[in-house]
Amino acid sequence: MNAAHPLIATIGLGLLYALICGTVAALVRLPPIVGYLAAGILLGPYTPGIVGDRATALELAELGVILLMFGVGLHFSPAELLAVRRVALPGAVVQMTTATALGAGVAHLWGWSWPAAVVFGLTLSVASTVVLLRALTERNLVSTPEGHIAVGWLVVEDIAVVIGLVILPGIAGFLGGVAVPTFALQFEVLGGAGGQFGAAVALTLGKFALFVALMVPIGRRVVPWALVMVAHLKSRELFTLAVLGMALGIAFLSAKVFGVSFALGAFFAGMVMHGSGMATRAAEQSLPFRDAFAVLFFVAVGMLFDPGVLLREPGAVAATLLIVVVGKSVAAIAIMALFRQSRAAVWTVAAALAQVGEFSLVLAEQGIALGLLPVEGRDLVIAAVLLSIALNPVAFSFGRWMAARGGRRAGAAREEGPEGQASGPATPVERS
Repeated sequence: MNAAHPLIATIGLGLLYALICGTVAALVRLPPIVGYLAAGILLGPYTPGIVGDRATALELAELGVILLMFGVGLHFSPAELLAVRRVALPGAVVQMTTATALGAGVAHLWGWSWPAAVVFGLTLSVASTVVLLRALTERNLVSTPEGHIAVGWLVVEDIAVVIGLVILPGIAGFLGGVAVPTFALQFEVLGGAGGQFGAAVALTLGKFALFVALMVPIGRRVVPWALVMVAHLKSRELFTLAVLGMALGIAFLSAKVFGVSFALGAFFAGMVMHGSGMATRAAEQSLPFRDAFAVLFFVAVGMLFDPGVLLREPGAVAATLLIVVVGKSVAAIAIMALFRQSRAAVWTVAAALAQVGEFSLVLAEQGIALGLLPVEGRDLVIAAVLLSIALNPVAFSFGRWMAARGGRRAGAAREEGPEGQASGPATPVERS
């Protein structure tokens, strides 16, 4: 890699490798995402040939996450988010708790300390918004009830991760990791772990509440007015610049001023723009950018992956992958069935959560920086990210088959009912 042009080389080679590998994957009837991940592995430091700049690739991947979350917000109004809160909120909490407990228990059996084990479990508890959106978009499920539940579920997970990212530095010293000076002073002033933990949570929630309180009323007035004014100029370029400028600008300000993640800031920017009457046009003109940077996200993930971990720790990789693909899905199925959701919704959400992605990598990196997570934990997390993303299309296909199978069973039971052979009407979970 020419150090003088890392940005150009990373974008150019990343997209070129992704095109070649994605085409090969499609020809052999694999999802293109597998090809994008393979392109990243080829550009990574663990394979022969040209080595890409990983730091630059991760910055570009962050842009992809921002633009994708912005696109979801364009199709997701606050009313729709509130409509699924009764399922998404408890569902996300139960599923994250289950995955964290499973990951922590397995890691502790490997001999890791409990703090390291819990951080490891937490990295496995949050699904990738990028992968979810790609999967829902490809199957035209974004605007369906099950799509709304899945997106709302992940928004709750993202909020929980943001809280975790703020709390971890504050309690790292108490857990045996690296004590951050600012939080160490707070720890002394507040008189212990309980005060520090409570202050960190209160501060994070307070910042998020203030961001929402300001964003919703002000944004609903300023953003639509600005878009309409630019649209009256009848310039496609200016309108595209206005859309991208608002998405990235609000995401940046939300992160720097309120401590909210870039992704969540962009999501709320899209929700605000949803009510402007320009949402459809904004979505269409930002789509090429979203697609290109989403591809670079998968390339960046592939660049982080060390294939040697599959040979060094096959059992640990398998256990980690089972927690992500099976453990999280089972928890999601249980909570969705408890809330008597349709069979289509049950299996869609279960498949959507059977993967991990960008936030898992962020949590792993912070855990290592704070001395709470061993380096081998990151290798296992990256392996889980790569393998679960590659297997996610299979999970969706299996979920669709299960939903259709349940629908056929329910239909057969209703047909047999008049003859006295059916045991009763189908339950809500059996409806497709």
